[in-house]
Amino acid sequence: MHAALRHGPLDVAGVLARVARDGAGASSVFVGTVREQHLGRPVVRIDYEGYEPMAAAELTGVAREVAARYPETCVAVEHRLGTLGVGEASVVIAVSHAHRGPAIAACAETIELLKRRVPIWKREHFADGTVDWVDPTASSAVGAESAA
Repeated sequence: MHAALRHGPLDVAGVLARVARDGAGASSVFVGTVREQHLGRPVVRIDYEGYEPMAAAELTGVAREVAARYPETCVAVEHRLGTLGVGEASVVIAVSHAHRGPAIAACAETIELLKRRVPIWKREHFADGTVDWVDPTASSAVGAESAA
């Protein structure tokens, strides 16, 4: 199990390597990136902020909880803080298991729990010069317009 906050670019391959093991027949990876629009409005960048001691502890708690709920999984998650441009990765989650079903389910649950519980907030900067805070609890797993 691995969980970390980062102030620089995230290394997707490095996070995936943390869950590699001989018994894992499946790995599931989620990479959340800053997209170019939110609710039809052009986005130029996003600031991710968090209360780091609490965010790090809760991120670790989420990874441990998911690993416990899905026996024999390895879970690794990293979230970036700071200012990110369009296309940059804000979160990387990797989960491995002997079979694809638990790996995929655990990966999906990790991002949902992270968004609900980890105190990381995002502020979107739009092309028209306006800035808005985003409520991370307002997104849903299917068809959400909120960025990761």
